[in-house]
Amino acid sequence: MSKQVWSQAGLERLQAVVAAQVEQGALPGVVYAVSRQGESHFEAIGTMEVAGERPMTRDAIFRLASLTKPVSAVATMILVEQGRLKLDDAIDRWLPELSERRVLVHPDGPIDQTVPAKRSITVRDLLTLRLGIGLVLKAPGSTPIQRAMEEAGIAPGPHRPVLPPDEWLMRLGSLPLIYHPGDEWMYETGSEILGILIARASGRSLEGFMREQIFEPLQMKDTAFGVSAEQVHRLPTSYMTNWETGGLAIHDEPSSSRWLAPSIFNSGASGLVSTVDDYFAFYHMLMNKGDFEGERILSASSVEMMTSDQLTLSQRVANRFILNEGGSWGLGVGIAVESTRWFEKGSFGWNGGTGTSAYIDPENEMIGILLTQRMMDSAEPTPIFDDFWTHVYKAIPN
Repeated sequence: MSKQVWSQAGLERLQAVVAAQVEQGALPGVVYAVSRQGESHFEAIGTMEVAGERPMTRDAIFRLASLTKPVSAVATMILVEQGRLKLDDAIDRWLPELSERRVLVHPDGPIDQTVPAKRSITVRDLLTLRLGIGLVLKAPGSTPIQRAMEEAGIAPGPHRPVLPPDEWLMRLGSLPLIYHPGDEWMYETGSEILGILIARASGRSLEGFMREQIFEPLQMKDTAFGVSAEQVHRLPTSYMTNWETGGLAIHDEPSSSRWLAPSIFNSGASGLVSTVDDYFAFYHMLMNKGDFEGERILSASSVEMMTSDQLTLSQRVANRFILNEGGSWGLGVGIAVESTRWFEKGSFGWNGGTGTSAYIDPENEMIGILLTQRMMDSAEPTPIFDDFWTHVYKAIPN
């Protein structure tokens, strides 16, 4: 008799706790997928908008936010395997705007007090988010470099850049780094730069390269950097917390969405939209060490490198607010270096600020994908994340 892959009662409890979040008004709708040892289950619960009558559907198109980052990492590793990039090569050839960097004497000091960078930024630095600039974990505008980034329109935040990529990069290049390359982990900006690097190194738009090398081979037909007029009815309204009422306020409405095609800036950090089936195909490829139904997208060694810890202990500890306890960073993807409240050691994936979460647990041969339309309030995930992942693991039979 074959061993049970999922507990049926556990799957029913998972569905019930997610549905309870919807019924209590925490969010209008949810789509999720769980798969273990090849047995997969998909659910669509709730509605496309608050107080709406249109039911949430499995083919709903969600704003992936930072679930874009692993896709950009795979695109980069494809270029490395093709010999167009090398992990430890300086990016100066492709991104001259970021050559001959200068670095702040003190992270909180004046932006005109700098020293030459000890070395150039490398491709690996971008993937590991250790290029020396990114999200500052302080109140907005509380340091000179933060204010300079905000004034230049390049500060990391919840929205995609609205400048053309070349202009965005030129403005970034006009500012000093906060740390020397390799010294510290700083969220977000490295992935934005990766998108521009991929486009320049491939001679294609970022979306064009991803479509040819990833989306089409994986049959990800609804994944892109914008939603077409024909698809917009499948884009749920996005919500954020209304701090005055405790309820929900509209963050992004489909008819005027920031994600309507075409995109001004193909954001390698947070720009993609996708469906649960499309993203499941992408994760299925990663689970299978780069293979998808007999077609190799990436070598097994590249996937193993992506999902190996790249940070020092001090870099992890300094960023535990974002990485969470037991978490670290590989090449473009978060990893669990210790068993955490949710994941077994060795799990990898990430969360997106628009309310998305996707992880792979290789030990349990498990994939979980949660797509919601409620933005995270901070780096600490919303309660539905906790409910979802807790009950996914409870659905694994003893």
